[in-house]
Amino acid sequence: MKVRKLVVVETDADGKRIKRPSTKFYGVFVDWSAALRRLPLLEDERASRELARTVSKLNNVRAGGDVLTPDLAEAVERMPPSILARLGEWGILSGMRLAAGKPLSEHVADFKGALLARGGTLDYANLSAQRVNRILAGCGFRTWSDLSASKVQRYLADLRRPTTDGKGISAGSFNAYLQAIKGFCRWAVQDGRATESALAHLRGLNVRMDRRHDRRALEVDELRWLLDTTEHGPERFGMTGAARAMLYRLAVGSGLRAAELRSLTRASFAFEGDDPSVTVGAAYSKHRREDVQPIAPDLATRLREYLAGNMPNAPAFTMPRPERVVKMFRADLADARTAWLESRRMAASPRQTAQDALEGEDGTFLAYRDSAGRYADFHSLRHSFISALASGGVHPKTAQTLARHSTITLTMDRYSHTYRGEAAAALNVLPDLSSPARQTVVATGTDCRIVGENPSCQNPVFPVSPPVSLEGAVLSSLVESCGMNGGEVRAGGINEKPPTIEGFPTKSGEAGIRTRDKDLTPYNGLANRRLQPLGHLSGVTRKVYPMRLMLSKPSVLRAFPHGLAPHRHSSHWPHSLHQTPPDSC
Repeated sequence: MKVRKLVVVETDADGKRIKRPSTKFYGVFVDWSAALRRLPLLEDERASRELARTVSKLNNVRAGGDVLTPDLAEAVERMPPSILARLGEWGILSGMRLAAGKPLSEHVADFKGALLARGGTLDYANLSAQRVNRILAGCGFRTWSDLSASKVQRYLADLRRPTTDGKGISAGSFNAYLQAIKGFCRWAVQDGRATESALAHLRGLNVRMDRRHDRRALEVDELRWLLDTTEHGPERFGMTGAARAMLYRLAVGSGLRAAELRSLTRASFAFEGDDPSVTVGAAYSKHRREDVQPIAPDLATRLREYLAGNMPNAPAFTMPRPERVVKMFRADLADARTAWLESRRMAASPRQTAQDALEGEDGTFLAYRDSAGRYADFHSLRHSFISALASGGVHPKTAQTLARHSTITLTMDRYSHTYRGEAAAALNVLPDLSSPARQTVVATGTDCRIVGENPSCQNPVFPVSPPVSLEGAVLSSLVESCGMNGGEVRAGGINEKPPTIEGFPTKSGEAGIRTRDKDLTPYNGLANRRLQPLGHLSGVTRKVYPMRLMLSKPSVLRAFPHGLAPHRHSSHWPHSLHQTPPDSC
């Protein structure tokens, strides 16, 4: 392709023909159909030559029937619309590629039509297109190549800043705008109008950090006051008090949303059989599929009487516009609170009037906004429905099915609320950690008693806690109780020969080592046999030489209870202290 300026012939005021070079550079080439083409490029020569190389590549791709590479497709998206239109006329570019040069406003109109064709409602399509157009106008985007992620993010951040009229948009609104523009770009890529979305990497904000309109669930008593007061209330926004009360009753008994309730007709209800239900059409359901929602038998009986005179295709409720539904519910809530406060004043005694009036006026019962900043609006009836299921012990998966949520997290975290007093009542299931009753077990011997207790008891018992420690004076007393008269407890060496004690037969052998004979030395008998049952109480560990006992003079320590040590010919030495006391104790 040759790039040059062409000669332009013009006629002046005198009728003379004047030749001058063209303002723009032209690309002269033979296209895929062997036709000579002159393509107006740009005024800058360098940019014109770069653009000419791109056009030449496009012409070769068209001639060979190949597919555009990603780099070449991006270059097409950056081309001026006039050049794209000329290449489309010559057949070098397809109609889908030419869409990149169309104004974005035309793409948005096509996007809105695609939403409607997919089954979306008219309100949803209009709202999405409105949000996209606001961003495009605010950022100054006209063609696809103008889209910039940084500009979109900066524009939405500016919308969040407070203005003189009030607060900026919330984090939820920020995410809604971002979702709309990203959905538009994603549709353009899927439709072949663009190769990729320039906004795909943008992420929304954490809505938990900026909650502007958190809702709460109404208490059971609040719902009773609301339904009773509304049923006997005046007409509002074209609905009688009985019609509004039935609408609220169905909303809190089925969990249907306002738009779904608006779509119901007499034919939407099935009262026959044991399982009455209400059906929401796919066009009006939030997830665009038909929903069959079961309802309680008592609610079905009330609805059958209410809809008895309606035609099958007649609307079940003549609801006002969405913004008026909010005002209607808020007015009914205010009337219910007024009636409740009046009943408290009439029922209170003179002594309680001031306190009750203060609690009632400052309380949050039937209040539109409670002390935690949560609101009670029409959608709170859906919160009340799901919270009642959770409070009644319904399985979370069943609650998710009735709520028609995509995830259990949405059901449990967003729509389930605890009622007043439930948190405190839940603490009743905690175990009782008070001190248990003290127990006793039988100790050794035949004539000792519980230490420090009834002296007349002839059967020995020890408290379970605390454990007995066989150290110091206790151990000395034990040695003396075993008949070791004239002995003294002291540490001895390994090679010291144990003494002979009266009443015990002796045999030769090393200290602390049991001999082959059945008769034991006093040392072996005390260290390795007699004290073995008490090892778990004294803390003495079994080693080769657990203790060294050398007896030389009478002991004056008598702290150990009498009768615990065994006699020479006694057979009452226990193998464990954990024995039950005899019946005679």
